[in-house]
Amino acid sequence: MNGQTAMVANEGVLSAVGNTPLVELKRFIAGARFRLYAKLEGLNPGGSMKDRPAMRMIEQGLRSGFINSGAVIIESSSGNMGIGLAQVCSYYGLQFICVVDPKTTQQNIRLLQVYGAEIDLIAEPDPETGEFLKARIDRVKSLLESIKNSFWPNQYANENNSDAHHQTMDEIVSAMGRKVDYLFCTVSTCGTLRGCSEYVRKHKLNTKVIAVDAKGSVIFNSEKTKRLIPGHGAAVRPQLFRDDIASECIYVTDLDSVIGCRRLVRREAILAGGSSGAALMGVHHYQDRIQSGSNCAVILPDRGERYLDTIYSDLWVKENFGDISHFWQ
Repeated sequence: MNGQTAMVANEGVLSAVGNTPLVELKRFIAGARFRLYAKLEGLNPGGSMKDRPAMRMIEQGLRSGFINSGAVIIESSSGNMGIGLAQVCSYYGLQFICVVDPKTTQQNIRLLQVYGAEIDLIAEPDPETGEFLKARIDRVKSLLESIKNSFWPNQYANENNSDAHHQTMDEIVSAMGRKVDYLFCTVSTCGTLRGCSEYVRKHKLNTKVIAVDAKGSVIFNSEKTKRLIPGHGAAVRPQLFRDDIASECIYVTDLDSVIGCRRLVRREAILAGGSSGAALMGVHHYQDRIQSGSNCAVILPDRGERYLDTIYSDLWVKENFGDISHFWQ
């Protein structure tokens, strides 16, 4: 072998879920008094950190007998969780119906279809709340009643979602030699945040877990307003939420998310998704409170290719925010 280490082939694409790289970012925040490390979850095979809970929820369902070989999996999703589930269901030969709404991008719909998912589109929001999420979940419940042998993973309440991210935090801690002073994590279903927080408490780490929520999200009791960036924040507090889920919460805007993504690709050559930009701007806004010499980790949830028509489109940015290019020069 000429002194080289032989590569070992693993069975199937799902064996590639997890163990994503942790890289140090030295350019994103100029003159930082701390070290900043990014967990690149976009390098999971399905393109996001949602591969982890998607795989765990389906595999635990198969092990427990709640899912059998002829089951129909039904879930509400506008993006990454749906794609993660579509990948896992394709691998196990399971039929998957993904309930989406008009905010779901055509690119995500095409990705779902390529994996073999059936798309069920909700055209109108819930009449009482005005929210598409409520309408999507009601549609899931209706389909469960009408389709025999169907199963709802319920990403919003299934603890396999959060349990999957104990491993995410374990990978971060192992790579950083247990010295993780701050962890910055965006929120939507609260699966990642809860899993990482549980790991910190279980292992008695001195890590301060900072939730980065979207302005207009209700998860941490903020006033609900319109949001543009999908996959960050929520219009309804998820059942996975707990009062002690984070040491502190900070808010970032849609504009912050765009600026963070554009700065990340300009300064670090990392093309990441909207919530990744939000997470990094959370670090930016919080930096004066970070003790000098600290080690900080930030989870970057997905890749940026799914945002080429929005965050990385100069036309879309100008239509929604005006000319803001000076922010990332």
